[in-house]
Formats: sequence, structure tokens, C-alpha cells
Amino acid sequence: MKTKFLKRKFIAPLSGVGLSLLLIGISSNDTHAQEHQVYNFEDFQKTVSNVGDAEQGGILNVAYASDTPFLGTLNYNMFGGVPDSTVIGYFDEPVLTTSADQIYTNDGALNFEINEDDNTVTFTMREGVYWHDGHEADIHDYIAAYYLIGHEDYTGPRGGTPGFTLLKGFSEYSTGDADEISGIEVIDDYTAVFSYEELAPSLISGGFWQYIFAEHYYEGIEVADMFEADETRINPIGIGPFQVTNIVPGESVTFERFDDYWRGEPKLDGINYNVVSPATVANGMANGDYDIARGFPAEQYKDVADTEGVEWLANLTSSYSYVAFKLGEWDEDADEVAYKPEEMKMGDVNLRRAMWHAVDTASVGERFYDGLRWRADSLILPYHEAFHNENLEVPQYDPEAANAILDEAGYEYDGDFRTTPDGEELKINFASMSGGDIAEPMANYFIQSWRAIGLDVSLTNNRLLEFNTFFDLVETDSEDIDVYMTAWTLGADVDPTIFFGRDAGWNYPRFATEEGDALLREFNVPEAMDVDYRVNAAYEWQEYMAEEIPVFPTLYSASITPVNERVMNYSVEFGFNDDTALYNIGVSE
Repeated sequence: MKTKFLKRKFIAPLSGVGLSLLLIGISSNDTHAQEHQVYNFEDFQKTVSNVGDAEQGGILNVAYASDTPFLGTLNYNMFGGVPDSTVIGYFDEPVLTTSADQIYTNDGALNFEINEDDNTVTFTMREGVYWHDGHEADIHDYIAAYYLIGHEDYTGPRGGTPGFTLLKGFSEYSTGDADEISGIEVIDDYTAVFSYEELAPSLISGGFWQYIFAEHYYEGIEVADMFEADETRINPIGIGPFQVTNIVPGESVTFERFDDYWRGEPKLDGINYNVVSPATVANGMANGDYDIARGFPAEQYKDVADTEGVEWLANLTSSYSYVAFKLGEWDEDADEVAYKPEEMKMGDVNLRRAMWHAVDTASVGERFYDGLRWRADSLILPYHEAFHNENLEVPQYDPEAANAILDEAGYEYDGDFRTTPDGEELKINFASMSGGDIAEPMANYFIQSWRAIGLDVSLTNNRLLEFNTFFDLVETDSEDIDVYMTAWTLGADVDPTIFFGRDAGWNYPRFATEEGDALLREFNVPEAMDVDYRVNAAYEWQEYMAEEIPVFPTLYSASITPVNERVMNYSVEFGFNDDTALYNIGVSE
């Protein structure tokens, strides 16, 4: 899924703040840099101190720090951004839970049993799980999600992971060659058997679809209209511990306790959820206006670390920021990436490699984020510890090397900037998102770093882009974007196919090669059920991407979450834990 950064008017790259941040902290001899406080997320707690059996009652006030409204596609089967999924998480939940190491467990509303002899999986829905409109959920709701995502009029980004592609008959259904998914057999109202072409390791770590779909609730609505329907945007329902009572589109949501929640009666009476400007969220926490601030700007922590009555939680995130290069476009007819490096400004890997050498991401993490984000080298994160190659050889910060690469590749100077090897003008459009105090100086830093090696780089439309505008341009392969900077939040599965597969809608760089396809397949061949085999596949893919550079990672990150001391049982730990599940969170006096 996309991680939303956060519309400020663009100031020319040589503005004082941008230039000063470019210069300070880069040299190890800088006295100011030596005194700069750098934090480590591992020094923070992951669970509040106030734990125990919470009493019934109370309202939890949640702030989501963002300069942009949530889109309002409030259904797990349709949403496309983290702000929407954050809202959904308060009234709906996955039916499959995960362990701390991102493997599916049977603690959720749906259980599964794998039969390796015939490549089948039996899914069983628990009885007594209710939708907020009073209908009991059953196995048909789980199956309905597959039929929705596979439908020819479905416009969402899902359907390209092994849980769908390996399911027998799913491809035929999604292309319109079949009316049913042959690999799904209903046994009774609570049980179904799914037959797969093969059992891949991704299935148990993100491959099986985790959500159900209230088909009865959307009765009479065409699939093409579901994304904009009131049932999605105004009156969404789920099976979670709280139900929606009011939505101010893009701004706030009010929830009340759902007494028929299947795990038990929630502790809280309700939750008030508000989108709050990153510039004011810290004051709101200090004043007691909010109990929790989701998406808190890490760069603000140093200034408010001693806020009275607030505990600070932190953990490694499954997110990374990156710079990407447009290398093709989406082929609507073939429904896949059309990789065309020879037609794109950024098609030369030498140019991409030089641009990676030109940026000092280690200093960016320290100076902009005080160490709570740090240099990233690989597209497989430390979050997936066993698969992350911490010794991957990648371009390091070295402007001299960058200049040498460009010189050798024929990018010669014609005045202040370099031309293409064919002697043509090279103007590079760089898209970056608005949001928070550092969005502008951060973008300026990258632009100045690339201009320092002779590349004429300017912001797309001469300004930072609001989130929704940004992704509209990226998704439609706008000619106004040659390079862009954003971030991804990953799921439980280490398999990167959902972002880099040939038929992956989220493959925004539009990079797809036969060798890359083959390396991605190695994540899910039967042999990859062996962990060592899959680790080797991950290492080979990381090395390949570091050579081809369709994107390069910039920063890994930690989430920093301020929590009022009155909040009980709140945690940012990985994996499902019933003690700190949403229905057990409470507030004390």
C-alpha cells in the first residue's frame, strides 16, 4: 500500500532554509553536527506502562498528523493509501492474524488448514462474527472478496499476489473467460476449500487475502460504482470492535462501541478520530486534546520529548522512502508494464547510478530526522530481518564518482548543465510531495545535490504536490515526471512482486525485464518453501535491483507515537496480541 507523505508553496531551491540545511551537518568536522542529538528507536518502549484490565467506558481521542485529507475509500478491498487504511482499522479488521514474524496464525475470525498433498487450503469462518448491520459474516463473504478483486470492472490495485494468481481459475475469471473461480469449492456456509496451482511460501505470509467483503451490503451496486458509493465513503461497515456513526469527509470520523463484536465487548465507549496538521499536533498532545497521535512527524520529537503526561513509543516500520525513475508506461490493453528505457530520459543506468552517488542519505537521516530515519541500501528492509542483505554493495555518497560516471557516459556540459550523450538538452522533472516542515528543504536538498553534478533538475510544476495530485500524476505516467520521491509501506510478505511485478499496478517506475521476472518468480517456486532457498532468492533480487536501479532506497524509518498516560494497553509491537488488541484498549482517570 502507499505511504502518504504530506501543500506548501514551493520556494526556489536556493532559499535560505533549503541551502542552509544542505550545508550543515554534511561534514564530520562541523561542530554543530557533532553536537546534534541522534536517537535510536530501539531505546524506546513499544507498549505503554499503563497495562491491565481496563474499566468499561471513556472516549479515546486520536489524531492523525497530516496536511492532506484522507481520500475516504473506506473498505479494505478497495483502499489505496495509508490514511484510509488507518481509518478502516478502527471499524474493520483482517480475518487472518499474524505472528510477530509476519506469519499467519489462526487467532482471527478465519482459520486455515493446508494440505500439501493436493495443494489445497481449507478456510473456516468462525460462527458468531457479525457485520455492523447485524448480518452474520460467513465464508461467502471471504469468497466475495476474491470475486470483487478479480472482477473485470475492479479498478483497485490488488490481485497480483500469489494468493490470487496461484488460485486455480482466478486468471480465467479476471480476464472474463470464466464466470466462476474454479479453484473455490464451498463446503457449507462456514467452510470452503481453495485449490492452488502450487503452494508457495508467500501464501502464509501475506498471500492469502486477509479481508472479507460484505456483498449483501453492496447489493444492486455495480462493481465499477462501489469505490464512490455511500456504502464505501459515508456509511461503511466492518466486523471490528467499533462502528462508524459519522464522517466528515477527509477530516474526521466518529466511532461508537459495537456491542456484538465477536471477541467480546470493547472497553471504550467510542473513538473520535481527527486529521490534524503536523504543525499543531504536538501542542494538541501537550494540551490533552488527543490521547494518541498517529503519523507523528519524527523530526519534531527532539523539541517535545519532555511533554508532561505523554509516553513515547517507537518501533521499526515496514516503510521505506525511495527515489524512482520513470522507465516506461502502463499498457492498458495488455494490463501490464511497457518497459521503454530507450524512450525515457532516465533510461540510462549510468545516469541513475550517478544520481544515487550524489545524495548523502545518511546525513539526511541525521539532520532531518535526528536518526529516527537512517540510510537505506536495499529494497528489502530490516523489517524482514532474515531476508535483508545488510552488506549489499550499492553506490555510496561520492559526488566525484557521480561526476566521473556522467563524464564517461558522455553527459557533457553546455553552459551550467549537462546535455545528453547525443548533445541534446536534458531537463529533469522531479516530483515530491508536500507536508510538514521538512518536505520543502528535503526536496531542495535532493535538487541541489543533483545540480551539483551538473543535472538540470526542477520540481514538477515548480511546486511540491499534494498527495492525491502526486499519485494521480505518477499513476497516469505523466510526462511532467521523470523522477519522483515517495515511500511505500510493505505488507507481511517479503515478496516484492506487488511493487515490481510486470503486471503489478503499483509498479510505478514501469520497470520489467525478463531477468527481473525470473528473479521474482524464485520467491514463490515450490523450492522456496525452504527458507534458505527463499533467502538466496531475496539476496539475488536485491543485487539485481542495485545494479539496474529503477529505484534507489533513501531512508528506513521508525514510527514515533506519543500516547497520553491515561491510555491503557496500547502497543506498537508487531503481530497480534489479544491483550493489546483494539477492543482491550481503555482509558483511566
